Amino acid sequence: PTTTVYRCGPLIDLCRGPHVRNTGKIKALKVTKNSSTYWEGNSEAESLQRVYGVSFPDNKLMKEWKVFQEEAAKRDHRKIGLQQELFFFHEWSAGSCFWLPKGAIIFNTLQTWIQSEYHKRGFQEVITPNMYNTKLWETSGHLPHYAENMFSFDVEKEKYAMKPMNCPGHCLLFAHRPRSWRELPLRLADFGVLHRNELSGALSGLTRVRRFQQDDAHIFCTTEQIVEEIRGALDFLKTVYSVLGFNYELELSTRPEKFLGEIAVWDDAENRLKQALDEFGAPWELNPGDGAFYGPKIDITIKDALRRSFQCATIQLDFQLPIRFGLSYNAPDGTEQRPVIIHRAVLGSLERMMGILTENFAGKWPFWLSPRQVMVVPVMPMFNDYAKEVQQKLHNSHIVIDTDLDSGTTLNKKVRNAQLAQYNFIFVVGEKEQAGGTVNVRTRDNVVHGEFTIEGITEKLVRLRDTKSNTDILEE
Repeated sequence: PTTTVYRCGPLIDLCRGPHVRNTGKIKALKVTKNSSTYWEGNSEAESLQRVYGVSFPDNKLMKEWKVFQEEAAKRDHRKIGLQQELFFFHEWSAGSCFWLPKGAIIFNTLQTWIQSEYHKRGFQEVITPNMYNTKLWETSGHLPHYAENMFSFDVEKEKYAMKPMNCPGHCLLFAHRPRSWRELPLRLADFGVLHRNELSGALSGLTRVRRFQQDDAHIFCTTEQIVEEIRGALDFLKTVYSVLGFNYELELSTRPEKFLGEIAVWDDAENRLKQALDEFGAPWELNPGDGAFYGPKIDITIKDALRRSFQCATIQLDFQLPIRFGLSYNAPDGTEQRPVIIHRAVLGSLERMMGILTENFAGKWPFWLSPRQVMVVPVMPMFNDYAKEVQQKLHNSHIVIDTDLDSGTTLNKKVRNAQLAQYNFIFVVGEKEQAGGTVNVRTRDNVVHGEFTIEGITEKLVRLRDTKSNTDILEE
């Protein structure tokens, strides 16, 4: 193990650094927050206060930073989540999100979308247990390094734990019967609930939780199939991130100093990943020595509307789990061969991605993801029944649609309330619309589209939803 020591006047600090050469370089300073923490992460030890701050070499940079922070605060997913009644947290289940009906609509839309992509790409969805005997993680090798991050308990004198990842369970699934080379590549996907015992001080809305789900998948394949499967994984993430409007950067992380396996196997795997990246055609960079101990990986970083970077997707090669679990398949020549595992996720944690998307769209959800797609507003109570009729017809086409039948609120106020609540479209209905079987359409940005038949607007909205456009433009 190595570390670095920095000195600034009388202060000697054992840290990663670097330090400012001298305090004269600091022209502007802002204390941002404080939080409690435990010495050496031991919850039994005395609670300490951690103070956060930021400094700048001039005032102009601090002013720019403040503007950025103000915009970020407006977009804070925790604030928007409460305002739009998407989700909340409770101290009695810290780090575990309560999804309210509107939030569940977005969550389920994302999951259903990924499932449709699985269907196109030959993945098979599986459902695996939430808790296992800790012998599973002893076998996988996770337990010595990960025990503190697992929720464990005794069951009939045996130690059990909630699963923090899916891969060991998928190894049991692969190994439960003999496998043939004809079954490979075997692509198994799992939205199973995962639990990780994060310290309470580290919890942060949806971006750091204890209970979460991933669009997690493991591909069991031969060495010769690695390039094609990695290309497929890269195409998957390109498709998803293009729809979400994210740019992304790719890095190939290679063999670290401490690794398991033979160098020749590592070199071959890294060359195959390089080949897949080159054939994919997007720019990528080399990140030497930052691979996982069990295999090289491709790190994918996305940037949101505020140009903040997040790592959500992952593509990792794993030679070690197949060895530790004794996995094998029957090859064409009759011999038993060892498969390779590719760990991959695109959205990563759905909770974390929900937090990122909430802030990226600033709560202004595109129609296909929106939990409030249409609000129907009758001009007078006598048209309430027609408003309900319109609602039912669009509901039958799986459009998320509500009606505002509050007789104590003016028409203009109802329209404004719907716009502030971020309904994508507002349908105003009155005598003319009821007589003609139509609705008068406007948007949350007060763009008036005019009159459409119920059938005509339904067709346009279904098309808008299914194309997954991030702009709410109705096609002519």
